[in-house]
This record gives sequence, C-alpha cells and structure tokens, in this order.
Amino acid sequence: MKRVFLATTVLFALAALGTLAQTRPPTRTKRMPVPTRVAANKPFTVVEATIPEMQAAMAQHRVTSRQIVQQYLIRIATYENKLHAAITVNPKALELADERDRERAQGRMRGPLHGIPIALKDNVQTTFMRTTGGALAFENLVPPYDATLTKNLIDSGAIIIAKTGMSELANWVAGAPTPMPADYNAVGGQGYNPYDPRKDPREATFDGRPALQTGGSSSGIGTAANFWAGNVGSETSGSILSPSNQSMLAAIKPTVGRISRYGVIPITADQDTAGPMAKTVADVAIMFGAMESPSPDPNDAATRLCTPAPGRDYTKFLNKDGLKGARIGIPRASFYDAFTPPGPPPEPPPDAAGRGRGGRGGRGGGAPGGNGRGGLNAEQRKAMDDAIAVLKAQGAIIVDPANIPSIVDPDPKNNFLRWGQCSGVNNAKGKDEDCSVVLKYGMKRDFNKWLAMLGPLAPVKSLTELREWNKTHEKAGSIKYGQSQLDISDEMDVEKDRARYEADRAKDIKLGGTHGLDEIMKAERLDAILFPGPSGAAIAAKPGYPTVIVPFAMVPNNPTPPFPDGFNAKPAPFGVSFTGMACSEPKLIELAYAFEQATKKRVPPPNLP
Repeated sequence: MKRVFLATTVLFALAALGTLAQTRPPTRTKRMPVPTRVAANKPFTVVEATIPEMQAAMAQHRVTSRQIVQQYLIRIATYENKLHAAITVNPKALELADERDRERAQGRMRGPLHGIPIALKDNVQTTFMRTTGGALAFENLVPPYDATLTKNLIDSGAIIIAKTGMSELANWVAGAPTPMPADYNAVGGQGYNPYDPRKDPREATFDGRPALQTGGSSSGIGTAANFWAGNVGSETSGSILSPSNQSMLAAIKPTVGRISRYGVIPITADQDTAGPMAKTVADVAIMFGAMESPSPDPNDAATRLCTPAPGRDYTKFLNKDGLKGARIGIPRASFYDAFTPPGPPPEPPPDAAGRGRGGRGGRGGGAPGGNGRGGLNAEQRKAMDDAIAVLKAQGAIIVDPANIPSIVDPDPKNNFLRWGQCSGVNNAKGKDEDCSVVLKYGMKRDFNKWLAMLGPLAPVKSLTELREWNKTHEKAGSIKYGQSQLDISDEMDVEKDRARYEADRAKDIKLGGTHGLDEIMKAERLDAILFPGPSGAAIAAKPGYPTVIVPFAMVPNNPTPPFPDGFNAKPAPFGVSFTGMACSEPKLIELAYAFEQATKKRVPPPNLP
C-alpha cells in the first residue's frame, strides 16, 4: 500500500500541475523565455541521458529542467511499484526546477549540476524532506540541519528529487542468525533489481527478497531505471561498489574523508564515506566534484586528508588515453583464483541467497570445492580475461600476478582472510577473538553521537533506546529480521572496550593497508589494482582507500542452492574496479574513463522503455 500511495501521489501531483493532462503549459516567467529551438530529430528523453547531454540540451533550449523533472517523475510513477527505488519523492521538485530554469535564463549558473535531478540515500540528512535511514523509529524524522554534501549539491545547482531505498541503517541492524537482505528496510520494504525485478522463488528464501540481488546497503535501482540522473550512496565496506556492480553503474567509492560525513547517519567514522553512483564515469566525476567541499569541513576532521582538485573539477581527468603506460596489478590469489589461507579450514562462504553479511563487500564468485576461498566462476573469469585484454590493448602495463601480501601471508595472525569483521550473534562478546570489533564498536560510539546532534528532534536518545523501541514496535514491522547487529554493538562499552577497538583498528590498517594494498602497490609501482566486480571492497575499506567501478559484462545469475526448474534467471551485471591508495581518485578516474571509453559495455535494463 505504501508503494501504491507513493506512485499515485506523484501522478496526482503531475496531473494537478498540468504535466499529464497538458491542460496548461509549464509555469514560466518573463525571466525564463520559452525555448525557441527544438531538436532536429526526436524530442529529448531522459532515458539513458548523461549529465553532459542534459546540460547541453538545456543550453540549446531543447529542454528545460522542469521538463527533465517531469519525465523523471512520470517514470517514477510508472515503475516505482515494481522496483521500490524511492522512500520519499520531493514534492517540491518541480518548483525547484522552475527556479533553476529562471536562474539559467538570467545567466546565473550555480555549478555543473545546475537543474540536474539527483537522489540521496536516505541516511543523508535533508531539512526539506524526511531522513529515515529506513528505520521505523525515524519514519517521520526531519533533521534540524542538512548534511554538508546535501548543501554542496544544492550549491552546485542539483535538484534533490528523492531519497532512495536502502538496507536499513546501512545494513547494521540484522546479521546472523537471520541476516537482512540487501535493500530491505522497515519504512519502504524490499527493493528490486531492474535487470530482473522478480522475487526469489526458492522456498528457503521466499520472503520477498529479489531473485537478482541489488547489492549493498545503497541502492542503484532508480539510477539504473532512469528515475534520476545519479544518486548518492554511502559505504562502510562494499555498499557503494556492490550495488553499482549489480545495477550496471559507474561509481566512486572515495577516500574516507574526501567527502564530508557530517549529517550522514553513521556506522563508524573509521570507514564511512558517501560517494556518487551514475551511468558513466563522466557523470560520477561531475557529481564527485560537486559533493566535495572546497575546503575542510570543520564538522569532519577527516576532510583535511585530501586536497581537492583545482576548482573541484574532476572532468579534467577524463582522458581516453589514460591507460597508456599505466601499471595495473592483478591480485590473483583469492580474488581471481580460489586460495586456501593458513590455519584451520575456513567457514563456508555466504550463499547467493543473501544469507551472509548483507553485501558488505565479498571476495569474488566463490569457486567450488576444497577449502579454497574466493575465486571466480567460468563466466566471471572470461569477463576479467577480456577486461585485461582491453587494458593491454590500450597500452597498460599488466603486473600479473600482483598478489596482496596480507592475502598470501603464511602466518594466520598476519593473514587478511583469517581476520573477519565481527557480525551477528556468532561474534557477540566472548566470541569475537578472531574478528575486528571496529564496526560494532564504532556503531555504538558514532550512532549515539549522531543522535545527540539531532537534539530534541531525536525520536530516541541512544542505541539502547532504539533497540527497546524496535522491540516494542515489532508487530508494526520494526525488526522483521531481528537486530543482532544492533545488539552486539550495544553490548560494547565505549570506554572499557577502547583498548580492544584501538588494537583491532591498528590491525585492520596493517592488513588492509601497510601489509596489504600499500605493500604491493609500492613494490610494483602500481597505479591501480584491478578487482573483479566489487570484490576488493572489504580490503580497501579498512584503510579507507578509494575505488572506481565501471560496468563491463553480463554473467549468469546462478545462486546456490539453484533456482527451481522453470524459473529462468536473467543475467546479472558485472563490473571491474580500479583501486588505489589514499587520495588517488584523479588517477583512478583517468584509468576508469579510458577503460569505459574503450569498451562502452553498459546496457540499460530490459523492459523499462
């Protein structure tokens, strides 16, 4: 019913404004002249349109921002009940479009996103729309201040058209024994992948989750389905890269601190970052510059780490010849080929039905048999072989293998694969000696700080109060899958457990950074490491390093256990990722753009004209 209401509301709003019935022309003033030129061929459409194409069309008077927003709202009204891409649609989107059109007519261009509709993950604060985080306790929360990145986007001219669906509280609610599926939340329900928007028919997982997973806690559904030009996601460990991979989108997972986290509902400041998701590398480069602050944000000390590009213009790094002479490493062990880490046999990997850790960053496709971990299946391997061949043809120097030292280290204490992320009831206190407490500790520390910053508007005052609220409102659907992640976070004592947290944080940085990505990149003088899909997310997340992902292939969707006979699964998108060390986004954008231009493999979702 919520979805029917949302879509119907959009339709009524459009009809009342004359968009559908065409009872009157769009609102104009003397300061916004009627377009005098039209396209020589067919009318402008937002479907698969890039940000530069929209800007060119508006500059040529082929389309207005209002008309762009109208087209997007019609698509939302048409397909939202099928896909569940949005939690909230901005009721003032058309008014904002009119304002941008008037400013353009007056020669007042705010920035590179002037008049462009952008959606925000619903953990990014807005004072003009509710910010729920997908949690029922925050269903009606309108925060007292905007996130820094919200303000930056508006200052650049963007129209915030909607808040996207997401895994509730960035998927730090329900872990084992009943993990929450990616892109499920108590406010908006379950999101569906536009490349196969059907429910999983397998008996064990027939609870409304999608047959084709949507990825991590961010959602790329609406961007892939052309509901808006691009969207802002957030990542702690995989939640920008994984959904972008699953939705055939380009994305930048920035260096932690590159984009201010002020006003974004946290898991942990050690690894949290927001980042852009869109259909092309050029689009995410434009969004990235608009999201970044021109100077350090006094509300987020980490923003002092990286220096913005001059004018925050990252389009200058869109070099189609950027792969020539670039040194690209291929981390075969675990990421391409199954690898057996030292020590006792590892636990079996999460299955494709979503029973693992909710898309917080995996490692490859899961090669069958033995105690090997990670690796690619045949179709994924073919895709990566093709990708490497493209890199060579474009003049890149391929270092193969370029195994990550902490992945192949024979000492279990120094091996990344033997050092997991504490998650769910299996890693409660007393059961967490072999995993990092950084996320569960950070959630207690940083979530309570965030609640305090809401002041009297906070619906609950602490993580403990949220857990109690959820229990009281369970019949309303507050915790369909439980709240084991919140439970293991709340049992942490921010003061008494600080030493353990600091030790684990140091080990995370060592295994992910100094003995991990840093060591191999410095030894081989690499410009980037090439990971299949989002598989490098977990190791890069520990030291907070950046990655740019590019759409590349379609591979079979063959989960374990398999779908029943008669259910013909649609192919799944599959991308390639370029990862580097801190503040290396300019080089990664250059490499990713050159690869994209040499391949251009993105295809739109079928059956969404």
